[in-house]
Amino acid sequence: MISNQILQNTVDGLKNITRKELTLIDREGKLAATTEIGINQDLISFVDSVIDSPAENQMIHGNQYFKITDNSITEYILIVSGDDEDAFRVGKLAVFHIQALMMAYKERFDRDNFIKNLLLDNLLLVDIYSRAKKLRIENGVRRVVYLIGIAAEYHGNAMEVLRGLFPDRQKDFVTAVDEDSIILVKELSERGASEEIEFIARTIFDTLTIEMMSKVYIAIGAPVYDLQNVSSSFKEARLAQEVGKIFEAEKQIVNYERLGIGRLIYQLPLPLCKIFIKEMLQGFSIGDIDEEMFTTVTKFFENDLNVSETSRELFIHRNTLVYRLDKLQKLTRLDLRKFSDAITFKITLMVNSYMQFREKQF
Repeated sequence: MISNQILQNTVDGLKNITRKELTLIDREGKLAATTEIGINQDLISFVDSVIDSPAENQMIHGNQYFKITDNSITEYILIVSGDDEDAFRVGKLAVFHIQALMMAYKERFDRDNFIKNLLLDNLLLVDIYSRAKKLRIENGVRRVVYLIGIAAEYHGNAMEVLRGLFPDRQKDFVTAVDEDSIILVKELSERGASEEIEFIARTIFDTLTIEMMSKVYIAIGAPVYDLQNVSSSFKEARLAQEVGKIFEAEKQIVNYERLGIGRLIYQLPLPLCKIFIKEMLQGFSIGDIDEEMFTTVTKFFENDLNVSETSRELFIHRNTLVYRLDKLQKLTRLDLRKFSDAITFKITLMVNSYMQFREKQF
């Protein structure tokens, strides 16, 4: 149902146009919105009799009373001050406007409900297409799911910002199924490439970071062409979110289609990971690597095993870097200057990170 704040803004706007005082009372006799300061409680006392009356509107003690209905059920009583023709005309216009507003919010709620159930796989296949048709949601278009992580206290405002950023409610849907993330189901252009998907993600990230002044994390599912597969894109975005936090914690935007070897490692059973670590390290522990060495290795990988470039970025002499790599080789028997050894050590680090993540879950 429409919030009282929306109703208050509506009657304030109508008063500014018509110069008439308006009051809205809900079906339980509670004040929903009013433009009058210190409203006369006698006005409210007549509401029950108006609801019970078969008439759509009545004039009582110099004020016009109008029913506002939804599916023949009275939801609000509108009171307009005055007993003249202008008051009657203003009341009719206000009733029409508020009922249209109720219908729009009801349709939005129905769409939101449909998208939530679609994401959670709560709909039968036949229901997906029948309800989509009823809600005028087109099938057979390219869509992708974005999972947007932001602090819980910003969720409400962030959702409104996203709805403003993607205002086409027929094509783009902003919702949430839990307290952890906001979900955007975004329609893409017919020939939209991966660049379009990344551009949208970057736009979301930049906008929310500026507007909310909070950390934002975005995970992207794979694009789909059928409504029944939207839930798959949602699951992929969730997987990308978890895999990204394990293996690419420094990234703010993670795409399911670019998870690489992290996706493979994530699906490995824990016992197999332990066997691999034991075989590779043979008693040596990743925890034995100090922060300086770890920073050196990370930068060395970032620079594609280039000794000169790595030493330059670390502001150390080339010989110092060589010394550190030799020291690591003595500990692990892996020479990171060799491509095969570097790959082995990189995978070992990733498997170790995955094991730590899994062990924290138990």
